[in-house]
Amino acid sequence: MSHHVLRRHLSMPGLLSSVRTTFASIPDTVRYRAYSLSDCLMAGLALFTLKYPSLRQFDKQARSEEVDPIVAHNLKALFTVARTPCDTTLRERLDTVDPASLRGAFHAVHRSLQRGKALAHFTVMGGYDLLAMDGTGYYSSKRVRCSSCCQKHHCDGTTTHYHQMFAGAFVHPDSTIVFPLAPEMIDKQDGASKNDCERTAAKRFITAFRKDHPHLKTIVVEDALASNGPHIKHLKDHDLRFILGVKPGDHERLFDWVDAHPDTQSLTQTTRTKKGTTPHHYRWLNDVPLNDSTFDLEVNVLHDTEVPPNGQARNWSWVADLSLDQTNVKSIMRAGRAR
Repeated sequence: MSHHVLRRHLSMPGLLSSVRTTFASIPDTVRYRAYSLSDCLMAGLALFTLKYPSLRQFDKQARSEEVDPIVAHNLKALFTVARTPCDTTLRERLDTVDPASLRGAFHAVHRSLQRGKALAHFTVMGGYDLLAMDGTGYYSSKRVRCSSCCQKHHCDGTTTHYHQMFAGAFVHPDSTIVFPLAPEMIDKQDGASKNDCERTAAKRFITAFRKDHPHLKTIVVEDALASNGPHIKHLKDHDLRFILGVKPGDHERLFDWVDAHPDTQSLTQTTRTKKGTTPHHYRWLNDVPLNDSTFDLEVNVLHDTEVPPNGQARNWSWVADLSLDQTNVKSIMRAGRAR
């Protein structure tokens, strides 16, 4: 009979235990309640880990008289939640928690992964971690709002209240597994009259990331919105390499420069998939000015044309600070598309 031995730090119980420890260190301003803040936070984590579609369904299955025995066991054994708070209690307790106070939980999990060498196979191109970053929305309503909501005013006189966040995760071209980092909330800042935005949240995210991981060799992967002078300079200031998407419509002069330059290089390689062979036509040029306004900021440009078996060509383009040559254009292409 086989016997599976759980690793102390990298097993599900070990990782959840480290998360619980960080939750217990968060100051709880509400005392003498039936549920501690750490219990509420663990219940909230269980809601997402167990993939419930809604808080109401989680409340129904975890608290009803006919509670699912598997759910009850997991809540008690893994999440150490003996009594599950109702949905109203969870909303009241968790709404007051500052998202920044949860950073320790992400950092604790990452330390466990590093200590157990779980991230050793996740590096690319000579030991770099690949960090994919982007903004995303997670709440929108025309009726329900809070003081931190950003606002979008419509021409019909209505207002949409919304919340977004800037998120990042370690990814790898050969894996569907990702390792998320603590996100940066995009909401109305204290004393501000204007909405927060993705770019300012990205600055806060990068600064906090470097504070948590000051020596980690990292390549940042983002979409074309990030290919601007101020953002690239901010990445460089924090010793972060980058592979950023670009589009002809947004970087017309950049593409014109590559098309007209006599030193533009090219290479064709073929990859094999289950559907057949797929040729990739690469074109690249090093040391290209990003645009006219930041002419002194030079980047390396890579363009990939993929022609799958159906014959419908697809095009991708990136700017990077990694020097491009025949030996690494495929690796950089795969890293750029990993996001």
